[in-house]
Amino acid sequence: MELPVVNLKVILLVHWLLTTWGCIVFSGPYAWANFSILALGVWAVAQRDSVDAISMFLVGLLATIFLDIIHISIFYPRANLSDTKRFSAGMAILSLLLKPFSCCLVYPMYQERGGFLGPSQERSAYQTIDSPEVPADPFGGPEGRGQGAQEY
Repeated sequence: MELPVVNLKVILLVHWLLTTWGCIVFSGPYAWANFSILALGVWAVAQRDSVDAISMFLVGLLATIFLDIIHISIFYPRANLSDTKRFSAGMAILSLLLKPFSCCLVYPMYQERGGFLGPSQERSAYQTIDSPEVPADPFGGPEGRGQGAQEY
């Protein structure tokens, strides 16, 4: 089963929105971790051929899954839950729940860019500058035949 192609910009927009709403209650390290990963996502959008950008974004998403679990479980407001705090905590939890799904959508992009498990490992379309075949006569053109090297 093939996953639908989802634009990386849509993934970033959804996570940015949920992170912004989650930062109403969870600020500090939660905000730094998630906005740093979103910055890596912007880098991955800007550098469409960079394996490093998309791999750092993917690894960052995986890391923030664990960081968000720890942060939300420690700093979840247990007392004085207003509607705003409940909404903010819900958006942070929704962001956490969507991150594994986002990883599943980003991983094929990582493979397309030449990730270590990607189908493009063989690099069959890659063409080197240096030709493996050396021409027998460097002066093989019609004007160069019969002439030696000229000194200037």
